[in-house]
Amino acid sequence: MADPVPFSPEQVKKLFDLTGKTAIITGGAGFLGHSLAKGLTLYGADVVLSGRTLANLESTAAEVNAFGGGKAVAVACDVVDEASVDNLVAKTVEMFGKVDIMITVGGIADRYPAEQFPIDAWQKVMDINVRGTWLSCQKAGKWMIENEKPGKIITIGSVRGSAGHPGGYGAYGTSKGAVHLMTLQLATEWAKYKINVNCIAPCIFWTPLTKQVLEDEKLKQIFLSRIPWGRAAIPDDVIGAALYLAAPASDFVTGTILPVDGGTVGG
Repeated sequence: MADPVPFSPEQVKKLFDLTGKTAIITGGAGFLGHSLAKGLTLYGADVVLSGRTLANLESTAAEVNAFGGGKAVAVACDVVDEASVDNLVAKTVEMFGKVDIMITVGGIADRYPAEQFPIDAWQKVMDINVRGTWLSCQKAGKWMIENEKPGKIITIGSVRGSAGHPGGYGAYGTSKGAVHLMTLQLATEWAKYKINVNCIAPCIFWTPLTKQVLEDEKLKQIFLSRIPWGRAAIPDDVIGAALYLAAPASDFVTGTILPVDGGTVGG
């Protein structure tokens, strides 16, 4: 195989250009999904926001479209249901002709002390965070492979996937550790198809779901003591990482767990 040719100036200018790309974002109605959709559309991508409640997705899509750039649309999907994920990919292809990028934001974070963790609650976290991520990656990857289209798959992990925490994250941490290894596995299997599979691993960030933790001063200090930057993240902190992993700039990057964590892993 011939050695790659160095980038031209024009190619360098387009390292973050997503014009003409189509992305699916699961968990699209949430704060993180909204932020990532905003970033991708502003750089030219069309985005399909998916989740279980269509009305919430449509409201988010309208807000994203107000920013300009690519188009955002809503498609209802339950990531735990295989037929529903099949339909999500099919609808995306029907509307935009292809799937270039899949970002698996959908997830939950129930917390209990390990010795008291209800097994049904534990399993629900596994189903949504692990099964849902797997199905989303599998169905997007399958379409890319069958249609001989290179693509970008970005999973959302967590710093909790690589280190324990006293805050009751027995299910969440376990699920995110599985997502991290899933990312590495898919990256090694699909590199031959030129499908990049990478993971973004944030620290705790401000959303309605983390409000009860970050407004509890004792719990907040436990979390902040582990973040050298000294603050929790906000969803917009993840935009840059997602743009990089979705864009041509990361074409030779696969199997990476990228912390967006204010130094948590380093510290």
